[in-house]
Amino acid sequence: MSENSDKAWSGRFGGTTEELMERFNASIGFDRRLYRVDIEGSRVQARALHESGHLSESELAEALGGLDRVEKEIEADSLPLTDDLEDIHMAVEKRLIELVGPVGGKIHSGRSRNDQVALDERLYLREAIAGTDDRLQTLQSAVVDLAEAHLDTILPGYTHVQQAQPIRLAHWAMALFWMLDRDRGRFRDCWSRANASPLGSGALGGSAYPVDREKMASELGLERVTENSIDAVSDRDALLEYLSAAAITMMHLSRFCEDLILWSSSEFGFVELDDAYATGSSMMPQKKNPDSLELVRGKTGRVYGNLAALLTVMKGVPLTYSKDMQEDKEPLFDTIDTLWMCLAVFTGAWSTMRIRPDRMRSGLDGAILATDLADYLSRKGVPFRDCHRIVGRLVRESLDEGKRLDELGLDSLRAVSAVFEADVSSVLSPENSTNDRNLPGGTGRDAIVRQIEAARQITSASIV
Repeated sequence: MSENSDKAWSGRFGGTTEELMERFNASIGFDRRLYRVDIEGSRVQARALHESGHLSESELAEALGGLDRVEKEIEADSLPLTDDLEDIHMAVEKRLIELVGPVGGKIHSGRSRNDQVALDERLYLREAIAGTDDRLQTLQSAVVDLAEAHLDTILPGYTHVQQAQPIRLAHWAMALFWMLDRDRGRFRDCWSRANASPLGSGALGGSAYPVDREKMASELGLERVTENSIDAVSDRDALLEYLSAAAITMMHLSRFCEDLILWSSSEFGFVELDDAYATGSSMMPQKKNPDSLELVRGKTGRVYGNLAALLTVMKGVPLTYSKDMQEDKEPLFDTIDTLWMCLAVFTGAWSTMRIRPDRMRSGLDGAILATDLADYLSRKGVPFRDCHRIVGRLVRESLDEGKRLDELGLDSLRAVSAVFEADVSSVLSPENSTNDRNLPGGTGRDAIVRQIEAARQITSASIV
Protein backbone atom coordinates (compact mmCIF):
# COMPACT_ATOMS: atom_id res chain seq x y z
CA MET A 1 0.00 0.00 0.00
CA SER A 2 1.09 3.59 -0.66
CA GLU A 3 0.20 6.63 1.45
CA ASN A 4 -1.93 9.27 -0.29
CA SER A 5 -1.13 12.15 2.06
CA ASP A 6 1.50 13.61 -0.26
CA LYS A 7 -0.68 13.52 -3.35
CA ALA A 8 -2.40 16.62 -4.73
CA TRP A 9 -5.79 14.94 -4.54
CA SER A 10 -5.34 13.28 -1.11
CA GLY A 11 -7.93 15.34 0.78
CA ARG A 12 -10.87 13.29 -0.46
CA PHE A 13 -9.30 9.95 0.48
CA GLY A 14 -8.95 8.25 3.85
CA GLY A 15 -7.44 5.02 2.62
CA THR A 16 -4.24 4.16 0.83
CA THR A 17 -3.49 3.25 -2.77
CA GLU A 18 -2.61 -0.33 -3.57
CA GLU A 19 0.92 -0.52 -4.93
CA LEU A 20 -0.33 -2.39 -7.99
CA MET A 21 -2.86 0.38 -8.66
CA GLU A 22 -0.17 3.00 -8.21
CA ARG A 23 1.97 1.37 -10.89
CA PHE A 24 -1.07 0.83 -13.10
CA ASN A 25 -2.12 4.47 -12.76
CA ALA A 26 1.30 6.02 -13.30
CA SER A 27 2.35 7.56 -16.61
CA ILE A 28 5.60 9.10 -15.36
CA GLY A 29 7.54 6.30 -17.04
CA PHE A 30 6.72 7.66 -20.49
CA ASP A 31 5.31 11.18 -20.14
CA ARG A 32 8.54 12.42 -18.54
CA ARG A 33 9.59 13.51 -22.02
CA LEU A 34 6.98 16.28 -21.71
CA TYR A 35 8.82 17.92 -18.80
CA ARG A 36 10.22 20.86 -20.74
CA VAL A 37 6.93 21.90 -22.37
CA ASP A 38 5.11 21.25 -19.10
CA ILE A 39 7.41 23.65 -17.26
CA GLU A 40 7.09 26.23 -20.02
CA GLY A 41 3.30 26.05 -19.67
CA SER A 42 3.63 26.55 -15.91
CA ARG A 43 5.79 29.63 -16.43
CA VAL A 44 3.13 31.17 -18.64
CA GLN A 45 0.42 30.16 -16.16
CA ALA A 46 2.35 31.82 -13.32
CA ARG A 47 2.81 35.07 -15.25
CA ALA A 48 -0.89 35.12 -16.16
CA LEU A 49 -1.87 34.64 -12.51
CA HIS A 50 0.45 37.49 -11.55
CA GLU A 51 -1.10 39.79 -14.13
CA SER A 52 -4.57 38.89 -12.90
CA GLY A 53 -3.56 39.78 -9.33
CA HIS A 54 -3.42 36.26 -7.90
CA LEU A 55 0.37 36.15 -7.48
CA SER A 56 2.49 38.98 -6.13
CA GLU A 57 5.68 40.11 -7.81
CA SER A 58 7.81 38.26 -5.27
CA GLU A 59 5.70 35.11 -5.53
CA LEU A 60 6.07 35.16 -9.31
CA ALA A 61 9.83 35.47 -8.99
CA GLU A 62 9.91 32.57 -6.53
CA ALA A 63 7.77 30.40 -8.77
CA LEU A 64 9.79 31.12 -11.91
CA GLY A 65 13.08 30.56 -10.11
CA GLY A 66 11.78 27.29 -8.73
CA LEU A 67 10.62 26.12 -12.15
CA ASP A 68 14.06 26.87 -13.55
CA ARG A 69 15.62 24.70 -10.85
CA VAL A 70 13.19 21.84 -11.46
CA GLU A 71 13.96 21.95 -15.18
CA LYS A 72 17.71 21.82 -14.54
CA GLU A 73 17.31 18.91 -12.13
CA ILE A 74 15.32 16.87 -14.63
CA GLU A 75 17.77 17.73 -17.41
CA ALA A 76 20.62 16.54 -15.19
CA ASP A 77 18.66 13.40 -14.28
CA SER A 78 19.10 14.26 -10.61
CA LEU A 79 15.38 14.31 -9.75
CA PRO A 80 13.95 10.80 -9.20
CA LEU A 81 10.76 10.39 -11.23
CA THR A 82 9.08 7.46 -9.51
CA ASP A 83 5.66 5.88 -9.98
CA ASP A 84 4.25 7.44 -6.80
CA LEU A 85 4.49 10.83 -8.55
CA GLU A 86 1.88 9.62 -11.07
CA ASP A 87 2.78 11.87 -13.98
CA ILE A 88 5.14 14.61 -15.06
CA HIS A 89 2.70 17.35 -14.01
CA MET A 90 2.56 16.15 -10.40
CA ALA A 91 6.29 15.49 -10.37
CA VAL A 92 7.07 19.07 -11.37
CA GLU A 93 4.53 20.53 -8.96
CA LYS A 94 5.65 18.44 -6.00
CA ARG A 95 9.29 19.35 -6.50
CA LEU A 96 8.39 23.00 -7.00
CA ILE A 97 6.55 23.08 -3.67
CA GLU A 98 9.53 21.43 -1.99
CA LEU A 99 11.76 24.17 -3.35
CA VAL A 100 9.65 27.32 -2.90
CA GLY A 101 6.92 26.33 -0.47
CA PRO A 102 3.19 27.19 -0.74
CA VAL A 103 3.63 29.51 -3.70
CA GLY A 104 4.47 26.41 -5.73
CA GLY A 105 0.94 25.18 -5.16
CA LYS A 106 -0.64 28.50 -6.10
CA ILE A 107 0.29 28.38 -9.78
CA HIS A 108 -2.17 25.54 -10.33
CA SER A 109 -5.03 27.92 -9.50
CA GLY A 110 -7.69 27.70 -12.21
CA ARG A 111 -5.73 25.02 -14.04
CA SER A 112 -6.43 21.31 -14.27
CA ARG A 113 -4.25 18.49 -15.41
CA ASN A 114 -6.87 18.22 -18.16
CA ASP A 115 -5.96 21.49 -19.87
CA GLN A 116 -2.34 21.13 -18.75
CA VAL A 117 -1.76 17.85 -20.57
CA ALA A 118 -3.71 19.07 -23.60
CA LEU A 119 -1.34 22.03 -23.79
CA ASP A 120 1.78 19.92 -23.22
CA GLU A 121 0.84 17.56 -26.02
CA ARG A 122 0.18 20.36 -28.47
CA LEU A 123 3.49 22.04 -27.70
CA TYR A 124 5.35 18.76 -27.94
CA LEU A 125 3.53 17.84 -31.14
CA ARG A 126 4.53 21.11 -32.80
CA GLU A 127 8.17 20.28 -32.12
CA ALA A 128 7.65 16.76 -33.44
CA ILE A 129 6.03 18.05 -36.62
CA ALA A 130 8.89 20.50 -37.22
CA GLY A 131 11.40 17.67 -36.73
CA THR A 132 9.42 15.39 -39.02
CA ASP A 133 9.29 18.04 -41.71
CA ASP A 134 13.06 18.53 -41.52
CA ARG A 135 13.61 14.81 -42.03
CA LEU A 136 11.17 14.62 -44.91
CA GLN A 137 12.89 17.61 -46.50
CA THR A 138 16.27 15.88 -46.17
CA LEU A 139 14.93 12.77 -47.86
CA GLN A 140 13.37 14.84 -50.63
CA SER A 141 16.75 16.42 -51.34
CA ALA A 142 18.35 12.97 -51.54
CA VAL A 143 15.62 11.85 -53.94
CA VAL A 144 16.19 14.82 -56.24
CA ASP A 145 19.95 14.26 -56.14
CA LEU A 146 19.48 10.69 -57.38
CA ALA A 147 17.04 11.83 -60.06
CA GLU A 148 19.48 14.43 -61.40
CA ALA A 149 22.24 11.84 -61.50
CA HIS A 150 20.13 9.34 -63.44
CA LEU A 151 18.18 11.35 -65.97
CA ASP A 152 19.38 9.02 -68.72
CA THR A 153 19.12 5.70 -66.89
CA ILE A 154 16.34 3.64 -68.44
CA LEU A 155 14.70 0.64 -66.84
CA PRO A 156 11.44 -1.28 -67.03
CA GLY A 157 8.34 0.28 -65.51
CA TYR A 158 5.91 -2.20 -64.00
CA THR A 159 2.19 -2.71 -63.53
CA HIS A 160 0.92 -5.89 -61.86
CA VAL A 161 4.65 -6.66 -61.28
CA GLN A 162 4.88 -7.23 -65.05
CA GLN A 163 6.99 -5.14 -67.39
CA ALA A 164 4.83 -2.43 -68.92
CA GLN A 165 6.80 0.43 -70.54
CA PRO A 166 10.33 1.86 -70.40
CA ILE A 167 10.77 4.66 -67.89
CA ARG A 168 13.67 6.76 -66.69
CA LEU A 169 15.00 6.00 -63.21
CA ALA A 170 14.73 9.70 -62.45
CA HIS A 171 11.00 9.53 -63.10
CA TRP A 172 10.59 6.60 -60.71
CA ALA A 173 12.57 8.48 -58.05
CA MET A 174 10.55 11.65 -58.47
CA ALA A 175 7.39 9.66 -57.78
CA LEU A 176 8.67 9.35 -54.20
CA PHE A 177 9.41 13.08 -54.07
CA TRP A 178 5.78 13.96 -54.78
CA MET A 179 4.51 11.39 -52.29
CA LEU A 180 6.72 13.00 -49.66
CA ASP A 181 5.47 16.42 -50.70
CA ARG A 182 1.90 15.34 -49.93
CA ASP A 183 3.12 13.89 -46.64
CA ARG A 184 4.66 17.22 -45.70
CA GLY A 185 1.36 18.89 -46.54
CA ARG A 186 -0.51 16.58 -44.18
CA PHE A 187 1.92 17.29 -41.34
CA ARG A 188 1.63 21.02 -42.04
CA ASP A 189 -2.15 20.76 -41.78
CA CYS A 190 -1.71 18.97 -38.46
CA TRP A 191 0.61 21.77 -37.30
CA SER A 192 -2.07 24.34 -38.12
CA ARG A 193 -4.77 22.58 -36.13
CA ALA A 194 -2.44 21.90 -33.20
CA ASN A 195 -1.55 25.58 -33.04
CA ALA A 196 -4.25 26.56 -30.52
CA SER A 197 -3.83 26.92 -26.75
CA PRO A 198 -6.22 25.05 -24.44
CA LEU A 199 -4.65 26.69 -21.37
CA GLY A 200 -7.39 28.38 -19.37
CA SER A 201 -9.94 25.65 -20.10
CA GLY A 202 -9.56 24.18 -16.61
CA ALA A 203 -11.02 20.75 -16.00
CA LEU A 204 -13.83 21.34 -18.52
CA GLY A 205 -15.67 24.60 -17.78
CA GLY A 206 -12.87 27.16 -18.02
CA SER A 207 -10.73 28.91 -15.43
CA ALA A 208 -12.38 30.92 -12.65
CA TYR A 209 -9.43 33.30 -12.69
CA PRO A 210 -9.38 36.23 -15.17
CA VAL A 211 -6.28 35.12 -17.03
CA ASP A 212 -5.58 36.51 -20.50
CA ARG A 213 -5.81 33.40 -22.66
CA GLU A 214 -4.78 35.15 -25.86
CA LYS A 215 -1.64 36.54 -24.25
CA MET A 216 -0.77 33.15 -22.79
CA ALA A 217 -1.16 31.59 -26.23
CA SER A 218 1.10 34.23 -27.76
CA GLU A 219 3.79 33.67 -25.12
CA LEU A 220 3.71 29.96 -25.94
CA GLY A 221 4.12 30.65 -29.65
CA LEU A 222 0.59 29.46 -30.43
CA GLU A 223 -1.56 31.30 -32.95
CA ARG A 224 -4.90 31.28 -31.16
CA VAL A 225 -6.91 29.88 -28.25
CA THR A 226 -9.35 27.01 -28.36
CA GLU A 227 -12.97 28.11 -28.72
CA ASN A 228 -14.68 25.68 -26.35
CA SER A 229 -13.31 24.41 -23.04
CA ILE A 230 -15.20 21.10 -23.23
CA ASP A 231 -13.78 20.40 -26.66
CA ALA A 232 -10.32 21.63 -25.64
CA VAL A 233 -9.80 19.07 -22.88
CA SER A 234 -11.52 16.29 -24.87
CA ASP A 235 -9.68 16.84 -28.14
CA ARG A 236 -6.91 14.54 -29.34
CA ASP A 237 -7.52 15.12 -33.02
CA ALA A 238 -4.09 16.64 -33.64
CA LEU A 239 -2.42 13.53 -32.24
CA LEU A 240 -4.62 11.33 -34.41
CA GLU A 241 -3.79 13.47 -37.43
CA TYR A 242 -0.08 13.06 -36.77
CA LEU A 243 -0.46 9.30 -36.42
CA SER A 244 -2.52 9.18 -39.61
CA ALA A 245 -0.02 11.27 -41.57
CA ALA A 246 2.80 9.12 -40.19
CA ALA A 247 1.02 5.94 -41.26
CA ILE A 248 0.64 7.26 -44.81
CA THR A 249 4.29 8.32 -44.90
CA MET A 250 5.36 4.88 -43.73
CA MET A 251 3.20 3.32 -46.43
CA HIS A 252 5.01 5.40 -49.04
CA LEU A 253 8.42 4.38 -47.71
CA SER A 254 7.34 0.75 -47.54
CA ARG A 255 6.30 0.66 -51.18
CA PHE A 256 9.66 1.96 -52.30
CA CYS A 257 11.36 -0.47 -49.94
CA GLU A 258 9.44 -3.23 -51.70
CA ASP A 259 10.81 -2.17 -55.08
CA LEU A 260 14.36 -1.79 -53.81
CA ILE A 261 14.33 -5.11 -51.95
CA LEU A 262 13.26 -6.83 -55.17
CA TRP A 263 15.73 -4.85 -57.27
CA SER A 264 18.61 -5.78 -54.96
CA SER A 265 18.07 -9.50 -55.56
CA SER A 266 20.52 -11.37 -57.77
CA GLU A 267 17.74 -11.98 -60.30
CA PHE A 268 17.34 -8.23 -60.82
CA GLY A 269 20.64 -6.72 -59.71
CA PHE A 270 19.36 -3.21 -60.46
CA VAL A 271 20.74 -1.83 -57.18
CA GLU A 272 23.09 -2.89 -54.41
CA LEU A 273 22.80 -1.53 -50.89
CA ASP A 274 25.90 -0.16 -49.26
CA ASP A 275 27.40 -2.45 -46.63
CA ALA A 276 26.43 0.11 -44.01
CA TYR A 277 22.74 -0.60 -44.63
CA ALA A 278 22.82 -4.36 -45.16
CA THR A 279 23.50 -7.37 -42.98
CA GLY A 280 24.65 -10.94 -43.54
CA SER A 281 23.45 -14.43 -42.78
CA SER A 282 24.59 -16.44 -39.76
CA MET A 283 24.67 -19.54 -41.97
CA MET A 284 25.14 -18.58 -45.62
CA PRO A 285 28.38 -16.67 -46.27
CA GLN A 286 27.30 -15.25 -49.64
CA LYS A 287 24.22 -13.42 -48.35
CA LYS A 288 23.82 -9.64 -48.29
CA ASN A 289 20.40 -8.95 -46.90
CA PRO A 290 18.55 -5.62 -47.33
CA ASP A 291 17.55 -5.61 -43.66
CA SER A 292 17.39 -1.82 -43.41
CA LEU A 293 14.62 -1.72 -45.99
CA GLU A 294 12.90 -4.81 -44.63
CA LEU A 295 12.75 -3.25 -41.17
CA VAL A 296 11.26 -0.04 -42.53
CA ARG A 297 8.67 -2.17 -44.32
CA GLY A 298 8.01 -4.14 -41.13
CA LYS A 299 7.77 -1.11 -38.85
CA THR A 300 5.03 0.28 -41.08
CA GLY A 301 2.68 -2.19 -39.40
CA ARG A 302 3.79 -0.90 -36.01
CA VAL A 303 2.81 2.66 -36.92
CA TYR A 304 -0.53 1.45 -38.31
CA GLY A 305 -1.11 -0.29 -34.97
CA ASN A 306 -0.46 2.90 -33.02
CA LEU A 307 -3.06 4.76 -35.06
CA ALA A 308 -5.62 1.99 -34.58
CA ALA A 309 -4.85 1.89 -30.85
CA LEU A 310 -5.53 5.59 -30.27
CA LEU A 311 -8.62 5.62 -32.47
CA THR A 312 -9.94 2.73 -30.42
CA VAL A 313 -9.17 4.48 -27.13
CA MET A 314 -10.94 7.67 -28.19
CA LYS A 315 -14.06 6.16 -29.74
CA GLY A 316 -15.78 5.39 -26.42
CA VAL A 317 -14.60 8.19 -24.13
CA PRO A 318 -17.54 10.33 -22.97
CA LEU A 319 -17.05 14.08 -22.75
CA THR A 320 -14.89 15.36 -21.36
CA TYR A 321 -11.80 13.68 -19.90
CA SER A 322 -11.41 10.10 -18.72
CA LYS A 323 -8.29 8.22 -17.66
CA ASP A 324 -8.48 6.23 -20.90
CA MET A 325 -6.87 9.24 -22.56
CA GLN A 326 -3.63 8.58 -20.71
CA GLU A 327 -3.18 5.93 -23.39
CA ASP A 328 -2.66 8.63 -26.03
CA LYS A 329 1.01 9.23 -25.25
CA GLU A 330 2.73 5.91 -25.85
CA PRO A 331 1.31 5.49 -29.39
CA LEU A 332 2.32 9.08 -30.18
CA PHE A 333 5.83 8.85 -28.74
CA ASP A 334 6.47 5.46 -30.32
CA THR A 335 5.25 6.69 -33.71
CA ILE A 336 7.48 9.77 -33.61
CA ASP A 337 10.51 7.69 -32.64
CA THR A 338 9.76 4.99 -35.22
CA LEU A 339 9.06 7.42 -38.06
CA TRP A 340 12.18 9.48 -37.40
CA MET A 341 14.37 6.39 -37.27
CA CYS A 342 12.84 4.97 -40.44
CA LEU A 343 13.28 8.25 -42.31
CA ALA A 344 16.93 8.44 -41.26
CA VAL A 345 17.65 4.82 -42.21
CA PHE A 346 15.78 5.02 -45.51
CA THR A 347 17.56 8.26 -46.42
CA GLY A 348 20.92 6.69 -45.63
CA ALA A 349 20.19 3.55 -47.63
CA TRP A 350 18.87 5.57 -50.55
CA SER A 351 21.81 7.98 -50.63
CA THR A 352 24.48 5.29 -50.53
CA MET A 353 23.05 2.50 -52.69
CA ARG A 354 24.85 1.59 -55.92
CA ILE A 355 22.77 1.99 -59.09
CA ARG A 356 23.50 -0.40 -61.96
CA PRO A 357 22.26 1.25 -65.17
CA ASP A 358 23.52 -1.57 -67.41
CA ARG A 359 21.51 -4.16 -65.50
CA MET A 360 18.44 -1.93 -65.67
CA ARG A 361 18.83 -1.45 -69.41
CA SER A 362 19.42 -5.15 -70.08
CA GLY A 363 16.41 -5.97 -67.95
CA LEU A 364 14.04 -4.52 -70.57
CA ASP A 365 12.14 -7.49 -71.95
CA GLY A 366 11.52 -8.09 -75.65
CA ALA A 367 7.93 -6.91 -75.64
CA ILE A 368 8.21 -3.75 -73.57
CA LEU A 369 7.88 -1.49 -76.66
CA ALA A 370 4.54 -3.02 -77.66
CA THR A 371 2.56 0.06 -76.66
CA ASP A 372 4.89 2.21 -78.77
CA LEU A 373 4.14 0.05 -81.81
CA ALA A 374 0.43 0.41 -81.15
CA ASP A 375 0.82 4.19 -80.82
CA TYR A 376 2.76 4.21 -84.12
CA LEU A 377 -0.16 2.55 -85.92
CA SER A 378 -2.64 4.83 -84.19
CA ARG A 379 -0.78 7.91 -85.43
CA LYS A 380 -1.08 6.42 -88.92
CA GLY A 381 -4.88 6.49 -88.57
CA VAL A 382 -5.59 2.94 -87.41
CA PRO A 383 -8.23 2.76 -84.63
CA PHE A 384 -6.44 2.03 -81.37
CA ARG A 385 -8.41 -1.17 -80.65
CA ASP A 386 -7.22 -2.52 -84.01
CA CYS A 387 -3.70 -1.36 -83.17
CA HIS A 388 -3.88 -3.27 -79.90
CA ARG A 389 -4.97 -6.45 -81.69
CA ILE A 390 -2.31 -6.16 -84.39
CA VAL A 391 0.54 -5.61 -81.95
CA GLY A 392 -0.78 -8.35 -79.68
CA ARG A 393 -0.44 -10.74 -82.62
CA LEU A 394 3.12 -9.52 -83.23
CA VAL A 395 3.99 -10.09 -79.57
CA ARG A 396 2.68 -13.63 -79.78
CA GLU A 397 4.69 -14.31 -82.94
CA SER A 398 7.87 -12.87 -81.45
CA LEU A 399 7.49 -15.06 -78.38
CA ASP A 400 6.91 -18.10 -80.55
CA GLU A 401 10.08 -17.32 -82.53
CA GLY A 402 12.11 -16.46 -79.44
CA LYS A 403 12.74 -12.91 -80.65
CA ARG A 404 12.32 -9.42 -79.30
CA LEU A 405 9.86 -7.06 -80.96
CA ASP A 406 12.72 -4.87 -82.13
CA GLU A 407 14.28 -7.94 -83.80
CA LEU A 408 11.32 -8.47 -86.11
CA GLY A 409 12.13 -7.17 -89.59
CA LEU A 410 9.97 -4.80 -91.57
CA ASP A 411 8.71 -7.71 -93.70
CA SER A 412 7.46 -9.49 -90.60
CA LEU A 413 5.69 -6.36 -89.41
CA ARG A 414 4.10 -5.69 -92.79
CA ALA A 415 2.91 -9.27 -93.00
CA VAL A 416 0.58 -8.42 -90.10
CA SER A 417 -0.24 -4.81 -91.13
CA ALA A 418 0.70 -3.02 -94.36
CA VAL A 419 0.58 0.28 -92.44
CA PHE A 420 4.08 -0.34 -91.09
CA GLU A 421 6.77 1.58 -92.96
CA ALA A 422 10.53 1.98 -92.64
CA ASP A 423 10.17 4.80 -90.11
CA VAL A 424 8.90 2.25 -87.56
CA SER A 425 12.53 1.67 -86.56
CA SER A 426 12.56 5.00 -84.74
CA VAL A 427 9.77 3.74 -82.48
CA LEU A 428 11.67 0.65 -81.37
CA SER A 429 13.98 2.60 -79.04
CA PRO A 430 13.61 2.90 -75.25
CA GLU A 431 14.96 6.48 -75.35
CA ASN A 432 12.44 7.52 -77.98
CA SER A 433 9.71 5.69 -76.09
CA THR A 434 10.33 7.77 -72.99
CA ASN A 435 10.75 11.04 -74.89
CA ASP A 436 7.46 10.55 -76.69
CA ARG A 437 6.01 11.17 -73.22
CA ASN A 438 7.42 14.63 -72.60
CA LEU A 439 4.17 16.20 -71.51
CA PRO A 440 4.00 17.52 -67.93
CA GLY A 441 4.28 14.63 -65.51
CA GLY A 442 5.59 12.23 -68.14
CA THR A 443 8.75 10.16 -68.24
CA GLY A 444 10.39 12.21 -71.00
CA ARG A 445 13.73 13.75 -70.16
CA ASP A 446 12.60 17.35 -70.50
CA ALA A 447 9.49 16.67 -68.41
CA ILE A 448 11.61 15.21 -65.64
CA VAL A 449 13.98 18.18 -65.72
CA ARG A 450 10.95 20.43 -65.16
CA GLN A 451 9.89 18.24 -62.23
CA ILE A 452 13.32 18.54 -60.69
CA GLU A 453 13.38 22.32 -61.09
CA ALA A 454 10.02 22.59 -59.32
CA ALA A 455 11.17 20.18 -56.64
CA ARG A 456 14.26 22.23 -55.81
CA GLN A 457 12.03 25.20 -55.05
CA ILE A 458 9.83 23.10 -52.78
CA THR A 459 12.64 21.58 -50.75
CA SER A 460 13.98 25.02 -49.88
CA ALA A 461 10.83 25.84 -47.88
CA SER A 462 10.55 24.86 -44.20
CA ILE A 463 7.54 24.57 -41.92
CA VAL A 464 8.86 27.20 -39.49
